[in-house]
Amino acid sequence: LTRHATCLQRFLAVNGRHRRLAIMEIDIRYDCAGVDWGIVSETLKRVGMAYDEPDVHRRAFEASHTAAFVYHGDRLIGFGRAISDGGYQGAVYDVAIVPEFQKRGIGTILMKKILEKLPGCNVILYAAPEKEGFYEALEFRRMKTGMVRFKNPEKMREKGFTE
Repeated sequence: LTRHATCLQRFLAVNGRHRRLAIMEIDIRYDCAGVDWGIVSETLKRVGMAYDEPDVHRRAFEASHTAAFVYHGDRLIGFGRAISDGGYQGAVYDVAIVPEFQKRGIGTILMKKILEKLPGCNVILYAAPEKEGFYEALEFRRMKTGMVRFKNPEKMREKGFTE
């Protein structure tokens, strides 16, 4: 359990005025015990990412090198995972924050915590179309030689992931 009080130095323009975002305490847990996998599945669906039955997500997170879950109080508000050989290669998957908690810096904190668990690794991921800027701010760069073999290639092409 890692506790973070987030008070990012961001300001929102509200009716021409600037105000600081409220301080919000979050906990990041690296344990799959007690996770409501239905919330994981529903959150992925809500944010437009690939989702499956809750038990499929449970198995994927439990088999991962790193699984991280963000809580605000008792509420699961975000999560992500990484697979890795623990030496030099890693991949990040399923990073999602529930919509009402997005744009508060929580995703950035989550990604940094996941990346801390992959020291010395090359890390790849695929970003949802129009979310590339989020990852570029974390020093990810577009690949020129990336290839993919999706289980549903037509759907992923329609969503803008492939040519």
